[in-house]
Amino acid sequence: MSQLICISILFALGYFVGGGRNRMHLRSLDKREAELKRLTATTGICIPGHANLSESTLVHGGVVISVDYFKRVIGLFHTIIGGRVRSYESLMSRGRREAIIRMKESALSQGADAVINVRIETTRMANGRGDKQTAGIEVLAYGTAVRTA
Repeated sequence: MSQLICISILFALGYFVGGGRNRMHLRSLDKREAELKRLTATTGICIPGHANLSESTLVHGGVVISVDYFKRVIGLFHTIIGGRVRSYESLMSRGRREAIIRMKESALSQGADAVINVRIETTRMANGRGDKQTAGIEVLAYGTAVRTA
């Protein structure tokens, strides 16, 4: 009986606290993306309308985001019955957005006007040896910061 109460409390904490933190992080991402909108980031190797690029340097932004208990339970449920795991999709989206923002902030701090050749890498972080559950994700965004001439 006490285990059921403990699981219920963890589930409720994951849902309410995790959900609140997710919403707070999404609002922060929206604000920071709006502030960085003027800095172009592209997967291409050039910027249309800018023939001359100078002072290139590698920039990156990384983030590690953990999976809350609620998302883990929902993910396990979808593993059994199949279908989209929307709780993990939101985790991946937040991770990508945060990594790109951090990369752009790094580029701005170095005086860049744009970031070209942007790439994104993701890694699943497991709980331990042999454990199939995801504890979190690591997302790394990197590219070449340049100044337009």
